[in-house]
Amino acid sequence: MNWALAHRIASIAAVQAHRDLGIDRTQYVHVHRALQAAGVIGMAQPMPRLFGVYFSPADSGPAVLLNASLNAVTQRHTAAHELGHHRLGHRTAADEDLSPALRWGNGSWPEEEKTAEAFAAWFLMPLPAVGAALERICGGRPSSPEHVYRVARELGTSYAGTVRHLVNLRLLDAGRAGQWAKIPPAGLRGSLAGGASLPAHAQVHVITAASEGRTVYADAGDVLVLHLDNAVFEMLPKGLELWTSDGETPLASAVVTDELLPGERGLVEVVVPSAGSALRLAVVREAPRAGVDETWPL
Repeated sequence: MNWALAHRIASIAAVQAHRDLGIDRTQYVHVHRALQAAGVIGMAQPMPRLFGVYFSPADSGPAVLLNASLNAVTQRHTAAHELGHHRLGHRTAADEDLSPALRWGNGSWPEEEKTAEAFAAWFLMPLPAVGAALERICGGRPSSPEHVYRVARELGTSYAGTVRHLVNLRLLDAGRAGQWAKIPPAGLRGSLAGGASLPAHAQVHVITAASEGRTVYADAGDVLVLHLDNAVFEMLPKGLELWTSDGETPLASAVVTDELLPGERGLVEVVVPSAGSALRLAVVREAPRAGVDETWPL
């Protein structure tokens, strides 16, 4: 089976999963909620050299075991991959390589791994959600890698995975995708943060007028940056604080801290002088899951 066929199979399976599990295809996909809705037991613990494991009904499942040492974005993708195994009726499977970039495109992938991997992309990045994000960010098709990075932040996906999937969705040509995939995300983060030196592993969430009423899913260390002329944060909840790269230069930025608990929602208000009212949005802490799913924020 080639990747094109794997994606055709996975795209249909993902749409069916969205329907059966009550997923809003225009929004950020809550994959851990989906596992629960699918009747799949979820567990997470540190596992060297493993992304995750799917246990089929034939092996006392359905259940998934996720690597608690992964960051939230990679763990979300792994959870969607394991859900793909379940929805596609696969056997018990272990994903053993911690570098998906090295595995991508490898012709030796078993067919079930190809379709589960493709399912993860279609499940986390449905066309309506991608299209809505692109409309907010750039009015349609992406014209810069920064646009793709911002889509990834809205959907809780990796930059490289989002670049690849935009080709599947026919929203980006393969040639440009190949060029953009080589760009280190760290450079895009710095560009979007105005060249600031960011905290280690920080993701950047750009706040614009289109952010009104929306929810930002971010982990501790992530930075919210205002791309609005002369705008300032008027109200920050516990767990977010004003941030500058050098402690002195004023930046319209805020950092998420560990005081915002996993799954907790904080309300943010931004004053925009050119607007007649404050811009309001929410921030939800999306941290890697650990332990058993009864304790996971959904």
